[in-house]
Amino acid sequence: MNEPCPPRASTEALRRHTPLPAYYADEAEHARFLRRIFDDTAPDYDRIERVLALGTGRGYRRAALRRAGLAAGAQVLDVGIGTGLVAREALALIGPNGRLVGVDPSHGMMGEVALPGVELVPGRAEALPRMDASSDFISMGYALRHIDDVSAAFAEFHRVLRPGGRLVVLEITKPAGRVGTAVLKTYMRAVVPLIAAVVARKRDTAELWRYYWDTIEACIPPEAVLAALRAAGFEDARRHVEIGIFSEYTAVKPA
Repeated sequence: MNEPCPPRASTEALRRHTPLPAYYADEAEHARFLRRIFDDTAPDYDRIERVLALGTGRGYRRAALRRAGLAAGAQVLDVGIGTGLVAREALALIGPNGRLVGVDPSHGMMGEVALPGVELVPGRAEALPRMDASSDFISMGYALRHIDDVSAAFAEFHRVLRPGGRLVVLEITKPAGRVGTAVLKTYMRAVVPLIAAVVARKRDTAELWRYYWDTIEACIPPEAVLAALRAAGFEDARRHVEIGIFSEYTAVKPA
């Protein structure tokens, strides 16, 4: 299902997710919390993801990149590269003539990236350490809800993309209905941490997956994401949805 861009949302709605004081008190503490939790859980992240996705994660990510228009030879910037799960599929699509740069604030997560030829750069979505108009394609996988200032991040995406460049933001979205929300919440808050505790080598991994649900619940709604893309200067901002929860936000920088 594809949804066109809705009317503009309020300025504040474009910028901020609902704060989570159970984990951090302010933006500075939020940044420290994210670095700590992702650094600590990085060695177990891929192992747990494979169990939770039942082997479907790679195929879905590659299909989403194709739907977003990623093609052979592209210069890709993967924002929030993590352990390289999205980047791995992007490399298969861009081929030997393409190039991929990964940006992430977590040194621990980037330390788990084992992808030859990928350049890894410490940085945040709100202040990308890249030149203007230096990328053909930007991807971000499941990191939107961890960003403090969504408008600033999308403005950076627009700055870094070349005219005609494309982006895709993959995210998990809270279901619209009560039953779907209750089922996903139970799964993320109870089942996933239990699986993480069994599979992971580090006991504190379960905290990350509990936090995941809370960030899904606190994330700005899809209409605000699309409005933020349009406000940043993008065209053809759309949302494709898989099984009601996997959102693919795509947009194009005007040529």
